[in-house]
Amino acid sequence: MDTNFSTLIRVASHEQHTEAETSTFMSDLLGGRLGVDAYTRYTEQLWFVYRALEEAADSLREDPVAGPFIQPELMRTPELERDLAHLRGENWQDGLEPLPATRAYAARVAECAATWPGGYVAHHYTRYLGDLSGGQIIRDKAEKTWGFARKGDGVRFYVFEQVSNPAAFKRDYRELLDNIAADELEKKRIVEECKRAFDFNGAVFRELGGEFPLSA
Repeated sequence: MDTNFSTLIRVASHEQHTEAETSTFMSDLLGGRLGVDAYTRYTEQLWFVYRALEEAADSLREDPVAGPFIQPELMRTPELERDLAHLRGENWQDGLEPLPATRAYAARVAECAATWPGGYVAHHYTRYLGDLSGGQIIRDKAEKTWGFARKGDGVRFYVFEQVSNPAAFKRDYRELLDNIAADELEKKRIVEECKRAFDFNGAVFRELGGEFPLSA
């Protein structure tokens, strides 16, 4: 491939990425038209996905394909749990259930982690680079809309305290993608899984939109 893999994967998945991030639910959430209950429900779904991503991290740490991407400063599960404790209370796990789309998404992440490191990288990329980029828009909106303390409980998921320079970190991450231990066929498979990852996100947003339709 003449084009850097990081560029290729971004361009090839642009349509799916745009479709997911411009969903009705996300547009309503960022537009301040939904309440904190919708934000809470979204945060719940993230917990299921990130638990699947991060429970597999140790087993992939020495893998030649996925291993370089396993970086402790990215781990989000502890921060998600602090946010959920703030949003749902001390017994935040009581009654916590994934949406059907979330269950399918997390299952696919776990499947890739167990059987296909390249596919795991596709999901890793779509989540963590998104958190470091567009995720910051969600954090800012949540702080302003629902009065969370700046970078405090309720939005800690979006705060990467161990990443001092997000721009440089993202640049280094893209270099990892460019140097991934994969041949051309495997790279094409990873791109397709990246598209699928965005489709999973879109399905979660559609189901969230069904739970939180705007009043006429």
